[in-house]
Amino acid sequence: MILVFGSVNIDLVARVAAIPRPGETVLAGGYETLHGGKGANQAVAAARASLPGRVTLAARVGTDGFGAAALKNLKANGVDVAQVATGPEPTGCAFITVDERAENAITVASGANGALDRSAVAPGALDAHTTAVLQMEVPFGESLAVARLVRAAGGRVIWNFAPVPAGFTAAAQNDLLAATDILVVNEHEATAAAALLGDDGLDFRAAGERLARAGDLTCIVTAGAEGAFVFHADGRRETAAAPPIRPVDTTGAGDTFVGILASGLDEGLPLRVALTRACRGASLACLAAGAQPGMPTRAVLDE
Repeated sequence: MILVFGSVNIDLVARVAAIPRPGETVLAGGYETLHGGKGANQAVAAARASLPGRVTLAARVGTDGFGAAALKNLKANGVDVAQVATGPEPTGCAFITVDERAENAITVASGANGALDRSAVAPGALDAHTTAVLQMEVPFGESLAVARLVRAAGGRVIWNFAPVPAGFTAAAQNDLLAATDILVVNEHEATAAAALLGDDGLDFRAAGERLARAGDLTCIVTAGAEGAFVFHADGRRETAAAPPIRPVDTTGAGDTFVGILASGLDEGLPLRVALTRACRGASLACLAAGAQPGMPTRAVLDE
């Protein structure tokens, strides 16, 4: 069983020729309203890739229209929302600009995500068969508490260290690493995390190796078109290639990777097989606009 503990957002997406620089205003012809939030994205990606009934999301939304729409979307994608709480805070919202090269810039207004706590996880919901998926868009202390509960129950913790919060401390990162089995970061997140360990200026490969040793865990670094690089605590390395594509929008590719990786491991696939499946799924997700629309189904992944 996969438990995702994380954020739910509504994404407002505008397409521009170039992402604005500080102090600059650019005009877009319109905008799209899409579903997002790293927690919701990873839950949807995992649910689409999994057998029915395998994915639960513990999260928080507002009682507003955005919250109702988010819940409806999650249910439509096969995500169990029994552990999604509601409250007076507005549902989280992300403001996304996408340029002509399919690169993006994102600002997130946390709203209800900032009030999510460990009580959203139902008592008795965790056991040795639990694969928990965590990110960094909800309060860190609550995510850490959930990770520790999962580990105490004998389950597996996959932590996507994204986005790296401003002012995150070395002590907090050490706590995160100690509660994690598989750490997933992109190239920039890997080097930032290694810098918190006191190793500034490392390339992402050296950073991934450093993180794996420091946390006695498996560190996976996603590197866009280069695929994914795996660093084990004992020094072993693995790689998985990303299929060549012409991207439409890279928003949500990392979340797709994490969700599909969790799905594969939940089913007992070897890491290398789950990794290859996740890389393929992340590439396919870039062929549609928005975080969730391009996330592939199980049938597409098995083609």
